[in-house]
Amino acid sequence: MSVLSELRFDEISTGFKSLGPILVVGDLGIDKYTYGDVKRISPEAPVPVLEVSREWLKLGLAANISHNLNTLHVPSTLCGVIGEDLNGKVFHNLMQESSLNSNCLISVPGRPTTFKERIVTNTQQICRVDYESKELVSASVVKQILESVQKEADTHSALIIEDYGKGTFSRELIAGLVEIFSGEKKLITADPSRTTPPIFFEGVTLLKPNQVESELMVQSLGYSDTAIDKMAEILIDKLKLEKIVITMGGDGMALLDTKNNKGLEVIPTLANEVFDVSGAGDTAISAITSALLAGSTLKEACWIGNCAAGVVVGKTGTATVSMEELKSFHKRISQSL
Repeated sequence: MSVLSELRFDEISTGFKSLGPILVVGDLGIDKYTYGDVKRISPEAPVPVLEVSREWLKLGLAANISHNLNTLHVPSTLCGVIGEDLNGKVFHNLMQESSLNSNCLISVPGRPTTFKERIVTNTQQICRVDYESKELVSASVVKQILESVQKEADTHSALIIEDYGKGTFSRELIAGLVEIFSGEKKLITADPSRTTPPIFFEGVTLLKPNQVESELMVQSLGYSDTAIDKMAEILIDKLKLEKIVITMGGDGMALLDTKNNKGLEVIPTLANEVFDVSGAGDTAISAITSALLAGSTLKEACWIGNCAAGVVVGKTGTATVSMEELKSFHKRISQSL
């Protein structure tokens, strides 16, 4: 099995720090982790009692992409919707603490800021508590987002669309985003939600669904094929994509690029130990997009994205990967293959 050489890896990753900023548009939220030990069952109900020892907050959903880009030395601007509530203020504070650009955040009265609390021990997640609205944002908010994006487009090198199905993305919004960045002839990568009609993503440069999402998408388009190669071809054709990457969990990534004649290629997963998959997809699309902008082929970008995801799944909770961690992981993988 061929692997990206250390020399080529260094050539691509060194280019990250000279990239223009990437615009990230997506569902936004906060991840809270409440960690402790369970030593007894509650006398009130047959449920475990968590003795809390630590709590922490992280930027979640699409905000985790901006955070990952930042730790990879790639500047970005985050655009999306939060509420005019206490968690909205917390979100702004977390952005400031992480030195992230929040100029394009839109506060919507009456809409809660998405907030997910995970109750965890050192061996398992006990439960998750979600505070959110999945109601589609109004036409006036869509207009605000597109106006903000239009102002930023010429100073940004690429667009990442991160859809978690929380109500940000209508067909009008995605079509508007694609029109703006296609007009600028710039890279558009998208991570779709399984609840969003696939046709909404028509015209993006690269789509990165997982295997289940791919199956649902081709079914929605009227096909019954579930073979990876057939699904990739259908989505490329029907959505007018240039590239597609289908993530397959422990089976790696399948990729198809219409700009070469190599057909479908598969690269293996590179994670040595999986502790928590939260945010791994965010990390992967951050690294893949950055690598493509730095001049990599799709296969090279996926190797780097796979390495980045391999780092974060070994961490607790929604996590980021630093350039130093990425380089160290790739070196270790190169020596072991």
